[in-house]
Amino acid sequence: MGEGINGDACLAAAPYDHWVLLGPAGGSPRPSARYKHAAQVVQDKLYVVGGSRNGRSLSDVQVFDFRTFTWSALNPTRDSNQLNLENNATGGSFPALAGHSLVKWKNDLVVVAGNTRSLSSSNKVSVWLIDVETNSWSAVDTYGKVPTARGGQSVSLLGSRLLMFGGEDNKRRLLNDLHILDLETMMWEEVKTEKGGPAPRYDHSAAVYADQYLLIFGGSSHSTCFSDLYLLDLQTLEWSQPDTQGAHIAPRSGHAGTMIDENWYIVGGGDNASGSTDTIVMNASKFVWSVVTSVSSRDPLACEGLTLCSTTVDGEKFLIAFGGYNGKYSNEIFVLKLKARNLVQPRLLQSPAAAAAAASVTAAYAVITATDEKTRDIVATDDFDIKKAQPASSSKKFVAEIDLVNGEKDKLESRLAEVRDENSKLKDKLDLANLSYGELAKELESVQNQLAAEGSRCQKLEVDKQLGNRK
Repeated sequence: MGEGINGDACLAAAPYDHWVLLGPAGGSPRPSARYKHAAQVVQDKLYVVGGSRNGRSLSDVQVFDFRTFTWSALNPTRDSNQLNLENNATGGSFPALAGHSLVKWKNDLVVVAGNTRSLSSSNKVSVWLIDVETNSWSAVDTYGKVPTARGGQSVSLLGSRLLMFGGEDNKRRLLNDLHILDLETMMWEEVKTEKGGPAPRYDHSAAVYADQYLLIFGGSSHSTCFSDLYLLDLQTLEWSQPDTQGAHIAPRSGHAGTMIDENWYIVGGGDNASGSTDTIVMNASKFVWSVVTSVSSRDPLACEGLTLCSTTVDGEKFLIAFGGYNGKYSNEIFVLKLKARNLVQPRLLQSPAAAAAAASVTAAYAVITATDEKTRDIVATDDFDIKKAQPASSSKKFVAEIDLVNGEKDKLESRLAEVRDENSKLKDKLDLANLSYGELAKELESVQNQLAAEGSRCQKLEVDKQLGNRK
């Protein structure tokens, strides 16, 4: 993982695209280690809600301040209007939860679903609000077709609506249903989508892209983990499985993700045998996977049940990972400073396939350009002569043909730009592979030198032993 950063150092010192440990300042005590918690960043503070440890759900709300590099407990009190409710089994304490979801909306943190052992819990999804300004919380009455209670679901925010997909209910039945909660009215609606969607699953990840598409990735059933990617068009309610390019992505469940612009970052997770060591990113506009960085198999980030958030500090964007379980529970914060992506200037013909595509597009473009030049030459002649030589209807047809040619030219120019962009990405991947190869070569040389030294030492010991026996 490299060197950590503490309260005496600035986040700006972090290297790009590399996870570093963020230690609290002055020995500030950390919260209990946990997994299956939920977290969000609000105004330079990381809020961590609940979670599970040793089979016990937690009810605390912990806060890490990125300005002071210190942890503190929020200890929210229940809204005074709810203190006298008859079925108030939790008193003034926030309920113990695990496998829940958390989103920031207006001044509140909205907590949705999750597994709770509260005596007052029903078989329906519960919703709570935590007001970080007044340090209070409240249980929310929701209406409409309230979904079945569950844990391990995904919840994504789109405007003032929450999109909840899948999960596992209290009877361990796996779900692949979609529900929407309008936060303005607190009304639930079950959404009937077209067939062909994801199989029932839990501990997957989800994200909204371009305010129109819901992405679902990975997760697990009771017997297997998934690496599939589904896209739901929220206007037509049709599912599709887009063809992805780039890095091969292994199945994983219990991972965490966050969308930044058009890039969907995912870290952690596992496949029931080992933790996922790579931090990956998918360009949602191109459906291209790539690996940002990797950690060792024993690293705290190669775990399940962690959270991933993002924040901006001094104009730099950071990923914030917390908690998780990989044989032991974690209470560490790791940060990764993101290198700007998709800003490299286009570079052509970096692969045979791309070269062939670019060549065909360029040839077609040349034909259209030549045609367009001839068209401009004709149009540039004396307008009176054209009108005199052709009827009005023929002239209109000629102009329509010019428009058609220009339209085809625009399409080919757009395709050429896409090919150049793809070539740029392929060059970046090649550069990364060459860099990785160089590092591996250095590591191999170091190991070979160590083996040679060890061999010499063993040979010397054997000679000394033989000399000793002769004496």
